[in-house]
Amino acid sequence: MSKTLVLAEKPSVGKDIGKALGAKPAGGGCLENEKYVVTWALGHLITLADPDVYNKKYEKWDLNDLPILPKELKLVVIKGTAKQYNLVKAQLLRKDVGQVVIATDAGREGELVARWILEKSGVRKPLKRLWISSVTEKAIKEGFQKLRDGKEYENLYHSAAARAEADWLVGINATRALTTKFNAQLSCGRVQTPTLAMISKREQEIQKFVPKAYFGITAQAKGVNFTWYSKGQSSTFDESLCDEVIKNAANQPGKLADIKKSLKKTMPPLLYDLTQLQADANRLYNYSAKETLNTMQSLYESHKALTYPRTDSKYLSTDIVPTIPERLKACSLGPYKKICFALVNKKFPSNLHFVNNQKVSDHHAIIPTEQSPILENMNEKERRIYDMVIKRFLAALYPAFEYEQTDLTMEIGREIFKAKGKRVLAQGFREVYHDPEDEDDAQTLPDFKKGESLKIQKLTKTSGKTKPPAPFTEASLLTAMENPAAYMETSNKELIKTIGETGGIGTVATRADIIEKLFNSFVMEKRGKDIFITQKGRQLLQLAPSELTSPLLTARWEQRLMGISQGKENQRKFIEEITQYTKSIISQIKSSNATFRHDNMTREHCPDCGKFLLEVAGKKGKMLVCQDRECGYRQSVSVITNARCPLCHKKLELIGQGDKRRFVCVCGHKESYESFQERREKEGRGVNKRDVERYLDDQKKERDGNFALADALSKIKFD
Repeated sequence: MSKTLVLAEKPSVGKDIGKALGAKPAGGGCLENEKYVVTWALGHLITLADPDVYNKKYEKWDLNDLPILPKELKLVVIKGTAKQYNLVKAQLLRKDVGQVVIATDAGREGELVARWILEKSGVRKPLKRLWISSVTEKAIKEGFQKLRDGKEYENLYHSAAARAEADWLVGINATRALTTKFNAQLSCGRVQTPTLAMISKREQEIQKFVPKAYFGITAQAKGVNFTWYSKGQSSTFDESLCDEVIKNAANQPGKLADIKKSLKKTMPPLLYDLTQLQADANRLYNYSAKETLNTMQSLYESHKALTYPRTDSKYLSTDIVPTIPERLKACSLGPYKKICFALVNKKFPSNLHFVNNQKVSDHHAIIPTEQSPILENMNEKERRIYDMVIKRFLAALYPAFEYEQTDLTMEIGREIFKAKGKRVLAQGFREVYHDPEDEDDAQTLPDFKKGESLKIQKLTKTSGKTKPPAPFTEASLLTAMENPAAYMETSNKELIKTIGETGGIGTVATRADIIEKLFNSFVMEKRGKDIFITQKGRQLLQLAPSELTSPLLTARWEQRLMGISQGKENQRKFIEEITQYTKSIISQIKSSNATFRHDNMTREHCPDCGKFLLEVAGKKGKMLVCQDRECGYRQSVSVITNARCPLCHKKLELIGQGDKRRFVCVCGHKESYESFQERREKEGRGVNKRDVERYLDDQKKERDGNFALADALSKIKFD
């Protein structure tokens, strides 16, 4: 009897599947029983070959060798995980294995992980596909009862491969061309470069912004503040108009011209997709997009508490609705017991506001699984992210927030003044968050009668200034990447629609890495929570081909890739067009007369090659890096710690190495590392020595890695 081999994406998921299928450890990197062999990858085991695989001369970056356009892109085994690939390959080629079930993550990238392994190992056995959104035992067993034919996902694979090949052709060539032409480490790609351009555009808007003073009037009657309205607006740029209104209204009574009462509802928020979760976690806890994704991955794989994280949907499909009671039961623990109690015996119809089959593609929204976690086993980040998801899930199941709104209109002469009040009728979903009433301009109103005369207690002129748009934070940048239409200089509604339907630039799975990559290549930096472009970043945008700085390119690509995944477009034809496009942009870069200038060069020499070092602001502090792209030397100068200043309570910066380490603060406070430790021990709180040492060890490991750009680029994706 032939066996079925199940290929998972990661060990933890493979072991969960093995457990659900009753398979036991059998050596050779697999679990096995009489029916199944379960094995796993470690994410991608196969990747597209580096240029030097096609020709050894490409080991040295040379502008004259570009563009590099192999007739067929080759697949190679990733060296760091070659041992695991060989174990998987051995299992795949077993004579007693008659069929393969692809059980990698259910999405475009997961499909690519499995198909490249199968292609590289030469396996041509019948394929089935496991497509599930959580890795609980129940979900796995149900998934195996309705396995799909692997042929249904061939177009998805072709789309994933086309995206990877196109990014290789454009990313490898554009990065090598810019780097060699201008002798600077300049990484370029169809997602990272437009993302940088969005930050640059926001900065330009802020710099060009000229504040403008505006004015308004409030009138107080019966203790209620009424706001003056003129032509439907509550403010004006004409101060003299306000002065005239106040002069004419002085000592006049008000007349309550109208009272309107209306019932209002605020619906619960939709469920979380990954981008919204990352944005909220950044806003609430200052977590980076990468931190949130990694935490979600742990809650999904290790704790099995939440469903698949890499989703772009805020909705559930109708088939998930019957599982809601079991999911409620699973999360009815600890602080959620009381909230869940009101929902336990409730019946949930399939027309809930967050249920829409048309708005669920690969995966539904992030929700709890049917398996109860042990909250005590979660670390602080896991606990916070879990809390956010559970509360959003419970809030969505609660009824709307209901209130009665009263709108008052008062006349003073010919001038109109308005006020509004609110009376809460039902807290609804707000009970989940224990929110106070709306933080708006609503007031608690005394009794008023239509037509009554009101004594004006006070007339006050108010003023303010218009504010520029806020700098990007990781939260707002993620939102802009998801909805980049405002940064697309086009009137083509079809392209704008496409980039909206395909989820913007990047994917929910890759945006966190793109943001990290931009920080690590020092083209943008953080100041507090805000993100700013560096001089290097500004120059990169000037030097890169203009098409690569706009979301339009991604919109066009995604339009084609969507067609490939639907069987309407041809993968080969798409790659041929990308090849021609690559030739065009390399020609542009080669013919450029522009120059690149380092504005952050120090007088310190690189200990490896002797050239002057550059001082850069990394995401976690300042670093010295070698200006020579082939050297790759890096040295940490300072790191931003979680230790707080005793004077202003802002985060302290740790500067220097060894015995010369010291903490400094922007307020001017300074103290040696030793005195800091003594102070902390006396206070008995805050960051301890072990925490700081561990952090410094992590920094050292990062510095000791191979940071040569060629090596770094061989390990990244250019989407």
